Amino acid sequence: MAITIRSAEEHDVPAMFSLVQELALYERAPDEVSNTIEMMKADGFGNHPIYNAYVAEVDKAIVGIAVFYTAYSTWKGKYIYLDDLIVTEEFRRYGTGKKLFDAVGSFAKKNGANQLRWHVLNWNDPAINFYKNYDASLDLEWITCKLTREQISSLF
Repeated sequence: MAITIRSAEEHDVPAMFSLVQELALYERAPDEVSNTIEMMKADGFGNHPIYNAYVAEVDKAIVGIAVFYTAYSTWKGKYIYLDDLIVTEEFRRYGTGKKLFDAVGSFAKKNGANQLRWHVLNWNDPAINFYKNYDASLDLEWITCKLTREQISSLF
């Protein structure tokens, strides 16, 4: 089986969104996805793209994605934030995730990033073990904080 990694293109977004929905089911939060295909197209391929993505293909079918963007830390400078690395269940044990993660790592290196960051759920042992293969630091000290669109609207 040949797994090809390439930069995502706008026509890939429906398949990418399908993988996002698959991940939401796996992470026990299917109702939490408020993004849409149209938003993903505009945000990744519109006049001012705010994310990058790689897709993994097998026989011209998208079986995985890595969605990431450049961010900035006052302490560390430029870094790449990997928002999601998703591989459909059928293709999880063939090195697909490694190829996608390596592509993002190469992007970070090529673009002079000082860090590559991401989150992983504390119960997702397969993902945690995958990242441990890279000798990644799993930081239990920091807590993720967020405000929803509704909270932002009511607060500001």
